[in-house]
Amino acid sequence: MKTIFPILSLIIVIMAACNQDPATRKDSNPFFTGLNEPVQYADVTGAHISEYAQITMEEAEATLEGIRTTSSPEFNNVFVPYDKVVHALTKASNNCFMLYWVSPDSLSRAKGLEAYLQIDSMMTSLTSDGRIYSQMLAFSDSDACAELTGHRKRLVDDVMQYFEHAGVNLATERLATFKKLKAGINDLSSQYSINMNTADEKLVLDEAGAAGLPENFKERYKQENGTYEIPVMPATRQPVMNNADAEATRKAFLVKYQNRGYKKNLEILDALVSKRDQLADLMDYATFAGYTTSMKMSKNPEAVWTFLEDLIARAREKAVLDHERLKQKRNSLSGIQSDAPVNPWDVSYLRNQILLSEYNVDPEVVREYLPMDACLDGMMNIFSELLGVTYRQVEQPAAWHEDVLLYEVYTEGEITGRFYLDLYPRPSKESWFYGVGINPGRMMTEGYEVPVCMLLGNFTAPTESRPSLISHSELNTLFHEFGHIMDNMSYTGEFASQSHSKEDFGEAMSQLFENWLWDYDMLSSFAKHYETGEVLPRELFDNMLEAKNVTSGLDALGSLRNSVYDMTLYDKYDPENPVDTDALWREIDKEMPLPMYVEGTHPQGSWIHINTHPTYYYGYLWAEVYAQDMFTVFRLNGLTDTETGVRYRELILANGTQWDIEEAVEEFLGRPSNNEAYIKSLGLE
Repeated sequence: MKTIFPILSLIIVIMAACNQDPATRKDSNPFFTGLNEPVQYADVTGAHISEYAQITMEEAEATLEGIRTTSSPEFNNVFVPYDKVVHALTKASNNCFMLYWVSPDSLSRAKGLEAYLQIDSMMTSLTSDGRIYSQMLAFSDSDACAELTGHRKRLVDDVMQYFEHAGVNLATERLATFKKLKAGINDLSSQYSINMNTADEKLVLDEAGAAGLPENFKERYKQENGTYEIPVMPATRQPVMNNADAEATRKAFLVKYQNRGYKKNLEILDALVSKRDQLADLMDYATFAGYTTSMKMSKNPEAVWTFLEDLIARAREKAVLDHERLKQKRNSLSGIQSDAPVNPWDVSYLRNQILLSEYNVDPEVVREYLPMDACLDGMMNIFSELLGVTYRQVEQPAAWHEDVLLYEVYTEGEITGRFYLDLYPRPSKESWFYGVGINPGRMMTEGYEVPVCMLLGNFTAPTESRPSLISHSELNTLFHEFGHIMDNMSYTGEFASQSHSKEDFGEAMSQLFENWLWDYDMLSSFAKHYETGEVLPRELFDNMLEAKNVTSGLDALGSLRNSVYDMTLYDKYDPENPVDTDALWREIDKEMPLPMYVEGTHPQGSWIHINTHPTYYYGYLWAEVYAQDMFTVFRLNGLTDTETGVRYRELILANGTQWDIEEAVEEFLGRPSNNEAYIKSLGLE
């Protein structure tokens, strides 16, 4: 990866390379559209991506120079144009990074990553620009600032805090080191992602090794020689780990899955942790976790550790009971009596056997009632009625791939958002599941620029003989990620800088909507057999509901274990004695009641969170406390009560950071939040 230029050198090079004026160059570039016109992604080339980033940075620099040189700093000539720059750079950065993740064209992916890194370098320089900060500081000391209220006052406070957090007050040499560390971290993180997403691991099975796998799944991966060549990726994990009768198959898959990209990524991770620790030290924080949590709801690592330790204590007893139940099932199936712990590669399989034999729930039978197209329609019908919005599919969208769908969102007859659905895996595409922001909403001179985002999925793909049939677990993921979409779509605020919530609250808006799948009226409204049209039987649903918490303690402990790993990496780092990231799994196993680490595996080599979102993982648990508490209002008023849904959309989803999050939640609940509903949802009362 080539060196990232300092910002002034970068701008000089860019402007020298461009002989045409930006307006002329824009005319032929698909990224530059009229207000709320969709980008014609099908026409985008690698050259367009580079040019788009260059023009956006040129125009941003011109606006920033206006802020630097104003003689009378005011809200409208400092913070408003600053937000305009943030909006433009964020939109360009998101587009470039999105195409790096999803474009089928290798050049576009390469140019997307290159442009993303250039824009990120500029944003790093922007938020540590002392001249701009001094203008903000001058305004913050004025009588006009003292008169600000509401979201405008919060914008001033939050932006200045963000600048301070980004090193604006560092001395010149220390600031240069800060920028160098940030650029190095971004470069390493990108390489990590590339290694993870291009790891072409496959598991080759004979007929005996494939025993137990669903027939349609086997058919998809059957080779001419009679073997089965199964790609090792998130989309195939559940079918194999839940159903393969051969223990050797399950173990082989798990080992390969947890070793994707590790040969290159373990060294990269070591370097990432070290550089992040250096960055925190430069900013006078004891640890990188201290640096990152200072901008979150948790505020400090101590609050996170207290939260995690409390949940570990609560989950421990249920997890031990879950494990004992799995152990009994293993002994029953094998005809032995053993007190040995259940192997990690057997957990999903044994859970599935319990569902089959004790609850009469076959996840593969449930899958037949969940064709993707019906699930999408049903989900949107529910969200539409609940949130008071409508969805309109755009026919033949000019997207980056022929399988991508495009929808527009309307509220009271006006377009309020646009989202893409990229649902199925393909080579070199990012392999996980995300609700990806592309364009944050913002008030423009010519009107409101509506938010745009994408649901990036890797769901079970259709075949020539069957449509895409997704499991109930995949449906849960679909609802979760669509929650992120609606969070993005609901923002109507004045400033792009306020469009996203605090990071450790961000999952709450998605987690809340998972609850709709555990209500029969909601699920049966669209869960119909793909061949017969039969509605999902009530008896089957009741059995699913009864079995919901079969391994809830173990599941919670798994999330807690990952959270402890993530926090330990970034809060307990000792540069004199760097942690062995493999040994750390073993150490955590000693503290947890049940071992989960598989010798010879390196799951930290393909774990997106500790790469791109360090100290984030605890946020899933932190946010779910709020999600389950907010769901109590819907449970009381009705799962399709539009008045409650619109109130939720306007108070929570549309908020971002315009209003204090805890105050917004308390307003919605009518009381302070607590964790009672969350504990109950796990069966841990």
